[in-house]
Amino acid sequence: MSSTDILSLFKESQALLTGHFLLTSGRHSDVYYEKFTLLKNPAICTQVCKSLADHFRSSGVQTVVGPTTGGIIIAYDVARYLGVEAIYAEQGDPGRVFKRGFSLDPGQKVLIVDDVLTTGRSVEEVISLVNAYKADIVGIGLFLDRSGGKVSFPFPTHALATVSADSWEASACPLCAKNVPFTQRGSRKL
Repeated sequence: MSSTDILSLFKESQALLTGHFLLTSGRHSDVYYEKFTLLKNPAICTQVCKSLADHFRSSGVQTVVGPTTGGIIIAYDVARYLGVEAIYAEQGDPGRVFKRGFSLDPGQKVLIVDDVLTTGRSVEEVISLVNAYKADIVGIGLFLDRSGGKVSFPFPTHALATVSADSWEASACPLCAKNVPFTQRGSRKL
């Protein structure tokens, strides 16, 4: 699946929204990629997850880890295509934790997957968690990198599509300066 294909899926499924949004990172943006519009459609989601799985097929991955909430669906489906297990990193205090009896062994080969990258906070939390178990991260797979490639990790990273979507701290938001009301989306509490 090409970058153009992924971006077309966001547009055609009406998952690309415009307006004034408070992102889960706390930043503001005039564009929001509603990944759950893609994730709620198994026919679309499975195409995207297969593409991620194909990219990492030769990495030796043994377990796919995704952060809650969207990462659960992505991790499960990517793992299904790779024939390995999927586990989920849930919100803890602070960062991410494994619950439900999930754990990793030292040296276990892990692929981290996530939906839409803005600041990298969720992925960084999962990296810290996986590192705490002394597992080996073989890569990071993303549906969409909206940072334009500005966020990077010390592991092989593959985004199916990369865009440069502006985002601002609230104090520098041009939409706030114009008193445009915002919508808060996403699942992380600010």
